[in-house]
Amino acid sequence: MRKIVEKSMLGHAWVVSDDFEDCLDGSDDMLHRILLRRGVSVDDFEKFLNPSVKEYMPDPFVLHDMRAAAKIISDAVLNNEKIAVYGDYDVDGITSTAIFVKYMRAIGADVMWHLPTREGEGYGLHSDAVHAIHNAGAKLLVTVDCGISGGAEVELARSLGMRVVVTDHHSPDANLPNADAVVNPKRTDDDSGLTYLAGVGVAFLTLVAVNRELKNSNRSDLMEKIQSINLLNLLDCVALGTICDTMSLVGLNRAFVATGLKVLNLRQNLGLRVLMDIARVDRVSVYTAGFVIGPRLNAAGRLDSAAPALELLLTDNPLIAQDLAHKLDAMNQERINIQNIIMAQATDMADRYCADGRCSLFVCGDNWHGGVMGIIAGRLKDKYNLPACVATRADGMINGSGRSIPGVNLGAIIHDALAHGLICEGGGHAAAAGFSLTADQESEFCEFLERSVLDQLNGNMPATDINVDMEMDAGGATMNLVKKLEKLEPFGQGNPEPTLVLRGAILNRALVMGRGGAHLRGDFRTSTGGRLDFVGFNLVGTPVGNFLLDDANINTKIMLLGRLKENSYNGRTTAQFVLEDIAL
Repeated sequence: MRKIVEKSMLGHAWVVSDDFEDCLDGSDDMLHRILLRRGVSVDDFEKFLNPSVKEYMPDPFVLHDMRAAAKIISDAVLNNEKIAVYGDYDVDGITSTAIFVKYMRAIGADVMWHLPTREGEGYGLHSDAVHAIHNAGAKLLVTVDCGISGGAEVELARSLGMRVVVTDHHSPDANLPNADAVVNPKRTDDDSGLTYLAGVGVAFLTLVAVNRELKNSNRSDLMEKIQSINLLNLLDCVALGTICDTMSLVGLNRAFVATGLKVLNLRQNLGLRVLMDIARVDRVSVYTAGFVIGPRLNAAGRLDSAAPALELLLTDNPLIAQDLAHKLDAMNQERINIQNIIMAQATDMADRYCADGRCSLFVCGDNWHGGVMGIIAGRLKDKYNLPACVATRADGMINGSGRSIPGVNLGAIIHDALAHGLICEGGGHAAAAGFSLTADQESEFCEFLERSVLDQLNGNMPATDINVDMEMDAGGATMNLVKKLEKLEPFGQGNPEPTLVLRGAILNRALVMGRGGAHLRGDFRTSTGGRLDFVGFNLVGTPVGNFLLDDANINTKIMLLGRLKENSYNGRTTAQFVLEDIAL
């Protein structure tokens, strides 16, 4: 790694890898350099730049237990048995449930669904819900995006005479639930290599396998329905769930999201179309899916029940769609108001907690709303560059969520804490996890978290290096470059928007923008005599903001770090730099 800047104005080192130079064979193509720096081999350039489901799609039966799962589900359909789909209250769980229910309805199956409430039932299978599903006449229980840690509830369902198929992507406990089939790429005996899939990705592959089984049945009453189904039309929901669960956009996920965004932009799903209109989304990107549509779908589950979000994805009634979409939009605003109040309190706590030089972060407040813990954990993780856990304390119990940084597998830490008896419940994956513990376990859990993070980081503090994809003269930051970089889409976890360092930018002006006065806008002059507009979010009050807003620094030559994007305003489209840091 080569250091471009030893210490930026925000205290970071900017580093770039030149280890691959011999692989380019004289080519100086920017995209190829970026791909090599991201670990994509020369042979895979074309596949990466043109991701298609056909190219990446595996045989679904490579997943362990998939053959048994598909047979059990298809038999239930063929025998006209009631099937219950049990999901989760986040976007991944909602979309997983939606695609399963949509498919089952399309083939005429008898299907019902259940989503748990965050505050009432909590994550995963719940015994009362299992009883209710049984009493409703279900013969088969299929879990999506949950179930891997529901051993007791699976046993209950089977004791009541139901068959159980678990489909999930969360890390399993030492013992798998005793279900009739358990489909999870994170099983230790699964060698599919699909551990990066979201729950909705696992659910989609299960439907592909079920569809194949039903085709092989040659049932004349089903053939016409099956032939009319295009499973690719479900990829709008698959893309949403994958993006919102912050799964890495690599391999099959990349194909799911690339194709799913195209389906989203066809606006075929009535509920999503109405929600997009209300949120003023003309074209869905990874960003708008994750930060505009996703939060509105998530809002229902965060504040009450996720049922309105699922009903929106399933409805064909325009009046119902309008009502549900407006309800979700209002819920999202309520969520933002709650979140802002708690965020201020959590930040004060985090400042004090980090003063001890810890490499992990844990903050807990009395009676905070549990529905926003994950969002705040993500914000604190970004602010402090530490794996962050945020929790609420009530009635002697602590319930929380965590978000992690690269290099720290938070899900593994939570599973270890559960195995050691330091928490009552918990689960997750590398980037995110949830947990519950008694109030008297708090200090012991905090120390366990700190030790575990240190162990994973080999005793070092989290790196403050920023990996740069490309450095160049600021004069090259044009719309031509924007269009070139767009070939790397979709961007997201595992394939972020390219981070650029621009040399030779001369500060022309900087102004405060936004209602809260936290953001910057302005422009730089470049060596080619052009002008480069910029925005800088949450930079006011930082060393970067203080420098740029000081009139004494106008005409100063600066190095910029950030991302180059297309900006459309008043019918004019220009390149705009999203500024994240500067160096002199």
